[in-house]
Amino acid sequence: MRIFKRLFDAIWTILKVFLFFQLVLRLVRRFYKFPAPAFLGRLLDSDYRRFIQPPGLILERSGIQAGMTVLEIGPGSGAYTTFVARAVGEKGTVYALDIQADMLAQLQAKLELPENEDIDNVKLYNRSAYELPFEFGSLDLVYLITAFQEIPDKEKALKEVMRVLKPGGYLSITEFLPDPDYPWMGTTAQMGLKAGFLIDAIEGDLWNYTVRFKKEG
Repeated sequence: MRIFKRLFDAIWTILKVFLFFQLVLRLVRRFYKFPAPAFLGRLLDSDYRRFIQPPGLILERSGIQAGMTVLEIGPGSGAYTTFVARAVGEKGTVYALDIQADMLAQLQAKLELPENEDIDNVKLYNRSAYELPFEFGSLDLVYLITAFQEIPDKEKALKEVMRVLKPGGYLSITEFLPDPDYPWMGTTAQMGLKAGFLIDAIEGDLWNYTVRFKKEG
């Protein structure tokens, strides 16, 4: 019984620490919106993260398919970029756009590794989500993975996404509970609807979900 009590106490302590830091971080993030610091690049691009947030599951829920021209907003150091690049294949293109040059430098270094020498369909842009460098109706799909809530003016960003998507194109927003910016599913869905998108699918659970929107066309 002592072993079980110690185990319970340890789990309870970890849970209390987790909840405390979540509360503090959420209070800070409520008033200050900024992208994840570049020094967190290695942590964000880790096998541990991909274990609890599997790439294959995200790609499937997002609707990413071979031959697509897609835009990733807020790729950071590229935790999922290489997976998407291989999924769209040689006939597809991945544009990775981030406001932080340091994060894009980490992503560029990753793309230059020997294990990624087969990837040549990724193009990097150090730009804001408010001014996307793409023509009207030129993209098949735009996706964000735990990055949407870091954008201060979400309405303005969604308006830009709407502009660059083809009629019938998709917007995919994935959120993950441990993220201090995590919003409820309903909150994410309502933001997209307010911006004029249609809801195509909502998949996942409280812990890890994706809302896929569609541009009417």
